[in-house]
This record gives sequence, C-alpha cells and structure tokens, in this order.
Amino acid sequence: MNKRIEEHGYKISDCLYELVNTKVLPGLAIKQQDFWTSVADVLNEFIPRNKALLTVRESLQTQIDNWHLDATNHPFSQQKYQQFLKDIGYLVAEQEDFQITTKDVDPEVALLAGPQLVVPLMNARFALNAANARWGSLYDALYGSDVIVDEPNDLNTSTGYNPIRGQKVQTFARNFLDETLPLSSGSHHDSCKYRIQDQQLVIELSNGDHVSLKDTNQFVGFNGSVQEPEAILCIHNGLHIEIQIDSNDAIGKSDAAAVKDVILESALSTIQDCEDSIAAVDALDKTAVYANWLGLMKGDLAETITKGGKQSTRTLNSDRSYLTPEGKVMSLPGRSLQFIRNVGHLMTTDAILTADNEEVPEGIVDALITTLIALHDLTGSSKYVNSKCGSIYIVKPKMHGPEEVHFTNDLFSRVEECLGLAQNTIKLGIMDEERRTSANLKECIRAASARVAFINTGFLDRTGDEIHTSMLAGPMVPKELMKNESWISAYEDRNVIIGLKAGLKGKAQIGKGMWATPDEMAAMLNTKIAHPKSGATCAWVPSPTAATLHVMHYHQVNVSDVQDNILLQAKSIDDNAQLDALLTIPLLTDIEILSERARQEELDNNVQGLLGYVVRWVNQGVGCSKVPDIHNVGRMEDRATLRISSQHICNWLHHGLLGAEQVKQTLQRMAVIVDQQNADDSTYTNMAPNFDSSFAFQAALGLIFEGEQQPSGYTEPLLHKMRKELKLSKTS
Repeated sequence: MNKRIEEHGYKISDCLYELVNTKVLPGLAIKQQDFWTSVADVLNEFIPRNKALLTVRESLQTQIDNWHLDATNHPFSQQKYQQFLKDIGYLVAEQEDFQITTKDVDPEVALLAGPQLVVPLMNARFALNAANARWGSLYDALYGSDVIVDEPNDLNTSTGYNPIRGQKVQTFARNFLDETLPLSSGSHHDSCKYRIQDQQLVIELSNGDHVSLKDTNQFVGFNGSVQEPEAILCIHNGLHIEIQIDSNDAIGKSDAAAVKDVILESALSTIQDCEDSIAAVDALDKTAVYANWLGLMKGDLAETITKGGKQSTRTLNSDRSYLTPEGKVMSLPGRSLQFIRNVGHLMTTDAILTADNEEVPEGIVDALITTLIALHDLTGSSKYVNSKCGSIYIVKPKMHGPEEVHFTNDLFSRVEECLGLAQNTIKLGIMDEERRTSANLKECIRAASARVAFINTGFLDRTGDEIHTSMLAGPMVPKELMKNESWISAYEDRNVIIGLKAGLKGKAQIGKGMWATPDEMAAMLNTKIAHPKSGATCAWVPSPTAATLHVMHYHQVNVSDVQDNILLQAKSIDDNAQLDALLTIPLLTDIEILSERARQEELDNNVQGLLGYVVRWVNQGVGCSKVPDIHNVGRMEDRATLRISSQHICNWLHHGLLGAEQVKQTLQRMAVIVDQQNADDSTYTNMAPNFDSSFAFQAALGLIFEGEQQPSGYTEPLLHKMRKELKLSKTS
C-alpha cells in the first residue's frame, strides 16, 4: 500500500506527491505549499457539488424507469413522454440564441479542418506516435494498407520492396497531386522536374513544356536550391503538402521527376486520453499517466523501442523548417496540437483520500494536475510550444446536461484562479455522448460559452446511454441496426447545426467519431468522407496511417463552405421535429421477427466482443486495443464499445429475448474462442476452463448480470473493482 502525506485534511499518495513536488512544480512560479493548499480548497468546494450532480442522475433515471413501468403510460405516447421529461427537468427550456465568445484558440482548432487522433496517454509510445503524426508519408500509408490492391499477376515473391505495388502508390499520389495542386496545363504524371524560378514553382513536363501551378499562391516554400530543390511545400484548404525530391533515393530513382515521397500534414490535433482508452485504477497508474502528460508538455517524453533486435529512442519531432519563395526561413509545427481528455464526474481515485479515507472525485484531481502540468507549455519552460495562443485544451467526457457542464466551467475557473491563470485559459471540449446532453446541447454550450472549443458526437457511448436510459421501455433493436434508427441521424445532424448556430465556426472544432477497423483503410477512404461533408472540422482516426489517408478527404471537401451551406439550410429546419426524432426510443417493434438463431447470433457477437476487450483490460491493464471480433476482423475497442455490448445484453435479458442460463453458456463458449484468438500472446491468461477463478470472466459476468444497476450503464466501476482485485492478488 502506498504511503500517504497529509495536507490540509487530505491524504495524498506518495507517488503523486513526489511527482508534483519534484517533477512538476520545479520551473513553475508556484510554491509547493500554495499548490496543496489550493488542492484542498478546490476539493472542499467541489466534492459536495459533484456528489449532488450524481444524485440528480440517479433520481432522473429512477423517475424514467418508474414512468415506463406505470401502466397508465401504456400504450406509449411520444408527446406524453416528452412532456414528462420536461416536467422532471430532464429536458430544459431553451433560451434565446447566442454566440460563443471563446478567444485565443489555435488555428488547428478554430480555422483548420483535418483528422484527430485519440490515444491512451498511459502508453508513452502511443502518445509519442500520435503527437508526431502531424506529418505522414502518403507513400508509406498507401503501400502498407489495403488501399492499394494487388492483382494476381502483380504478386512479387520477394520479401522486400514490391516495385509493382510501389508504382501503383506513385500513380495514386500523382492523381492526388492533380486534384489538389492542379497545373496550369498538363499533369503531375508527366512531370520530369520541379524547380523554382522568379519565386514561383516551375514544373517541367515530359513534352518539354514548362508550366506552373494553376493557383500560383499554393506554392509556399521549399528546401534545397532553387534549381535542385529537395522539397516543395504547397498548401490546399489550409493543409500543407510536401513533395520530397531525391534522385539518389531508391524510390526517387524510379520516378521521372525524382519524387521519393509526398508528405501530408495529417493529424492536426491529438486527444491524449486519461479516460476510456486506459486502465488506470489506482494512484500508481494515475501518476504514470500524469508523468507522460508532463513529458509531452515539457517536450522531453522519450520511449525506448526495440524492433528487429535493435533499440531506438522515440522522442517528439522538432518543428519543420523551410525557405519561403522569397528565400526567408519559415517553420511549421512538427507535432499535432495536444488536447487532454480528463475523466468524467462519476469515478473516484485513491490518489487522494479524505480524512475519512474516502476516495475523491477523479475528474477534480485531473483538472488540477493536468492543468498544473500544462503550465510548462504556457510559461516557456518546454522544449517545444504546444499552444501558440496560450491555451490549455481539456476534453470533458460523459457530462449529463447543462448543470454538469456548468459545474465543469466553474471548476476550471477555480483551477485558473488557484494557478494564476487568466479566466478561460482552459478551453473545454464537450463530448456530446450522453442522451441528456444531446437533448439539451444548446444549453450545454451556453453553460461554457466563453471557453468551449470543441464539441463532438460519440455514437458508441451515446448508444450505450440510449439503451440504459430506456432500459425498461422495451427490447431494443439489434446492435447493428441501431445506426438505421431515427434518433442517430437526428443526433449527428443536430450536433453540427446547434454548434454552428452557436457560433463555433472560426472558434471551435466540431467533431465526429472513430473509424473502428484500423486494417480496413480502403473502406475508410471510401466512406469517412461523410464526416467533412457533414460539416465536421475533425474526425477521429485509429492510427497515424489512418490520419494520413483521412486527411485527403479534407482536400476533397472544403468544410468551411459546407458549414456555410448548413447554416443557410438550418433556417428551414424544424427544431422540434429533430428533437422528437432524437428522443424516439429505438425499440424492436416486433419481437417475433427475430428467430432464436438471430437472437443467439446477436448474443454471440456481443459476448465475444465483450470478453475480448474485458480480458485484456482486467488481466493486462490494456484499456484500448485492436481486438479480433467473432469473424477475426480487428476492431478498436474501448469502454464505449463495451458499454453498448453489456447494456444490449442486459436489455434483451430483462425483456425475455434471452435467458440467464443461455447467456452463461454463451459466455463460457466464447471465452474458449477468445482464449484461442490470444494464443500467440505469451502474457495472456486464459479464462477457460477455470471460470470461477478468472477475474476477467467474473468481470464480464458482472457487467451483464449487474449491468442494469450500474450508473448510466457505465462499465468503469466493475472493471476497476476487478482490476484492483487482480493486482492485489499478485501482491498478497
């Protein structure tokens, strides 16, 4: 057990205390005693308010459950239901229109549109990879993914570079250049030399013509000499494209213009995650997470990587330097802009205990510590600059309604006061992933109108809350059909429209959710263009490779123009009709159409995914990973996907579509399959056949058979409990 140091009535874990005092505070103009005094003051003020908000959640859910059970509310009336939600305060009255007043927002957030990565901050390698994903090789992304298709006669038996595949990459890249950087005449396919003349880019074509870019302003920089440039820097839709040239490079030798690669500005921003994608269950875990954030904010995070028997040290990329067309030195950020996602209001942490040995709200501790750490970026003590506008970007998940956003706004204001920051230095990201927030989104944004810099939709968590909130209304549609329900389209559309009408354009990001299958990049390239077409300025991707591929969508779509069109069309949209659709419960209208086989297949799919994620979370402390589904397709899984699967099974169990024994037998059968899927992992611990002694299997049982009683259907309480028990068993 960790030693504890008492400060002003609170007992602080020695690992956190040491990190703050010896690693974080040095270099900042904040005294140790002053900081811990502030921590105590903030906890004293906000713990009661935090508890009160959770009580409101429980009360509203109880009232909704009772309403669905009340026979006088049968048959169901949508009008009566929505009036009830207003009566109990679940739906709040919308006030007059307004515009957010957020200031000092970096262009990556306010003005540019592009991919956004979300990574587990607990893993230093992933955190570094994401931070460094601002720039990515288009050649590598294409060559290493299924975007490039090998034909049977293309097969190369060599284990090295496949020149046929490489040629397809070069052709694809030239097509991209023609679309984004069109020439005054001719095609990049016919280019044989790039050079600079009279401060303009000149392209020599194979027919002898010398042409320029159709829009000469797209050429913004270069490296090397004007006659033999090593890099050509251009811009399109605010995003940079670098054409790399090297006649001595193996790839460059195969290209008529000696082009060896095309580098795309890719992940403009990254959310370093303290929440759904990590498994931080105690003070030691939390301290490790904070230490990685400190490394990012001070610019000295490093991780030793072993690959192919060789070791290398991964660090943050430096900024990129170029010469302007006039020959002056210019630089561009080498790293994506870093956000940090704190935890929500529900969970507590043993990193700090009260005088009565009660854990304190984890979200309050996150706000204090992550902001303190970010001061290194603002005060200039960091090796690199994250926010050039002097802001700190914190995404806050799982908030239920305007009162909870108001609480977060007040908390951030108090933290700013304690740390000597100007009000609204901390910019807030509101995740629209809970039903009460979706239904009251306009008022949620109003509650933080001077600091909101990000809103997004999260289909996964949002579906989990949809199921849990209406658990007793009836059986839900199968999980795969959920995306066809009226509430989901209303949810996605309203988020963009409400955000734009509140003035987010030019001041804040509007985001869309994750692409969940990292090996299916061709499918992503075909479909994820829907996100910029929806008016979203960012969308989540699972890897740096995905960011480099997805950024091409933001070259195809001018999101600013799309947003202008949406605002024009919004004038004719019926807001009440959209709200009605949003609050339409996705019930299965006819249970009989689902055969026993169909029900079992749905159960198999849910249970296999649930076990595949839980076993790694509980046994290995892996909060986010590529988990093979029942068809062995790798899918990015985190607690949001787990929430859907567990709540969906709970719902069908409650309404008799499944039986308890059927579920238990399926769990055991699928545990064997999941064990087999992980057979090559030497650190993996099997669940079968000793189910009773498997912490992971018992966690899965709890998530299903105790799922109805879990607050908002969240999986964190049970996962934390079982992970802690496993860790304790290894030390006893």
